[in-house]
Amino acid sequence: MTSKLSQLFNLALDISKLPVARLEFRLDLNPDSVRRMHAHFTKPHPRYRIFQNKSLGAALVDLKRFADPDEYMANMKGRNSAGYYARKARSRGYSVVEIDRNVFVEDIHEINTSLDQRQGRPMADAYRQKQTHFSPEKNYKYFGVLNSAGKLAAYSDIGFFGNFVAFDRLLGLRNNDGAMHLMVTEIICRMIESHAYGYLMYDTFFGASPGLRTFKTMLGFEPYRAKYSLQ
Repeated sequence: MTSKLSQLFNLALDISKLPVARLEFRLDLNPDSVRRMHAHFTKPHPRYRIFQNKSLGAALVDLKRFADPDEYMANMKGRNSAGYYARKARSRGYSVVEIDRNVFVEDIHEINTSLDQRQGRPMADAYRQKQTHFSPEKNYKYFGVLNSAGKLAAYSDIGFFGNFVAFDRLLGLRNNDGAMHLMVTEIICRMIESHAYGYLMYDTFFGASPGLRTFKTMLGFEPYRAKYSLQ
């Protein structure tokens, strides 16, 4: 009991130190999709039910901090940095494009089933089952990383919800080419260049494995306490 109370006290202390990000959901972008995601983000946290599901340690990049993509990339420098791996991927012929997922059904299934576990967790059954048709949501964009032969090496689904955008899915083949770093840095740069959004979200820090936390930190994500509104 004492140990649990100590853990809760330390958690409350960590939360009190987090900067606050006010994230707005706008129904006019796509009412059903936005309402569904707002409900998911604000439902009770599975472990700490007095908090909202995605409020503790939300992993965000504050896009307004950067005047342009060059300023963001200037922060991603050094050996073993996200910028280093992104440049490595480009030098090996990888490129980031918006995709029609229906063109890459086989490649997506291969990526989804390429590993039995990711970040120490078994892949969910939904990823193991082959999806033969994808229906796009109007408030989403779908990105892929193509190798030099035009094969999909990684993909992501990005939701546009109001003053922020969020990764819904982000998966790739495991290699050391830097394709995932290239995709995320490229998407962040595009969002900065648009000057239309305040934050980019990649789930949370507290529920992530150490390896995934390191990946997020490399890319400039920082933990926030998110407060949500629905408009």
